[in-house]
Amino acid sequence: MSKILIVEDEADIAELIALHLEREGHEASSVSNGLQALPAALQHMPDLIVLDLMLPGLDGVQVFKRLRADTRTAGIPVVILTARSQVVDKIAGLELGADDYLSKPFSPRELVLRISAILRRVKKVTHVSELRRGRFMLDRKNMKLFLDGAPLDLTTIEFKLLTTLMENDTAVHARADLLREVWGYSSDVATRTLDTHIKRLREKLGPAGVHIVTIRGTGFQFQDAPDAAATA
Repeated sequence: MSKILIVEDEADIAELIALHLEREGHEASSVSNGLQALPAALQHMPDLIVLDLMLPGLDGVQVFKRLRADTRTAGIPVVILTARSQVVDKIAGLELGADDYLSKPFSPRELVLRISAILRRVKKVTHVSELRRGRFMLDRKNMKLFLDGAPLDLTTIEFKLLTTLMENDTAVHARADLLREVWGYSSDVATRTLDTHIKRLREKLGPAGVHIVTIRGTGFQFQDAPDAAATA
């Protein structure tokens, strides 16, 4: 059983989400005001948060920033749920570092499946602690990245994405495979989530972002010595 916090001002939607989560054996709690979100997260320490962007008191973007700014809640996965359906809003939500995004109206079953996929990924046990590739060292037990010996903060999903790429750095990772391995999606799911997180991860790595190479028409590869002609 996992604890899920729902931050949603429409009571009927919050109740619908809670009902479907509880049917799957999860424990659901909810708040209806953005100002209540961080205190509720600190009180319950949920395994995942479903966050609406359009909230009274404090909008969802500011709520998300406060969650990520607090070390106690920074690692909690967040699924953004909102009535906004424009592509620019979806990209903005994912670029903030959200783990997934759904627009209203939505399928409660799809939401539950996506939540379950994220929870499986977060709770997956890693048996070997350190993974080293050139300038990079991943401490998988504590979910920390060290670049040239210096720690670099990554979100849970960014860490999982980089780990997946580095674990088999001789392979080209197909987009469908990454979506399945990192997010638990089936191969027929169309989403911009992967592109958004690759972009954000490269930005965090700075000049070292060139080690994540785009293979046109296929996917991505981690390269210790990236080809200067490779397309990033």
